[in-house]
Amino acid sequence: MTVDELDDYGMLQMDGEDIERTLERKSVGVLGLPTGSVPLLRPLSFWYDGESALYFVYVLGADSQKVTVSDQADVAGFLVYDIETTFNWRSVLLTGTVERVPDGERAAIEERIDTDWKPDLFERAAESEATALYRFQIQDRSGIKQLERPPELGTESSTSRPD
Repeated sequence: MTVDELDDYGMLQMDGEDIERTLERKSVGVLGLPTGSVPLLRPLSFWYDGESALYFVYVLGADSQKVTVSDQADVAGFLVYDIETTFNWRSVLLTGTVERVPDGERAAIEERIDTDWKPDLFERAAESEATALYRFQIQDRSGIKQLERPPELGTESSTSRPD
């Protein structure tokens, strides 16, 4: 079944404004990077610049697969989703490129970054380990959502109550 065929079941395509609001509200998603076999998927905290890019802080390590694959990738995907209930959810899929931000640009960008949430473990590691700032340049965006109960389930107000 295609995404378009799910429209009959209550799924809606998100418009650009709705996608923007979702990116501004959320701060965690899943980065997908191509490899020779299975894609590398990593949950990441992000900051959206309000225009065309997401930013991630990577804690560097001697053998970081995420850094190696990010530095080699020609294309990447990023998934941001929000699930409140089985009838109220949204999902935004971004495609683009990922690159390390040059040291000369890093300070100016980091002054603007507002990270609402990131795991404490990575926060503590970043205090003593080397980090790098990466930019995900958005080339394409799409989104789907469902924001109400399907009609066949009725509404609470249509439920009859005994007198």
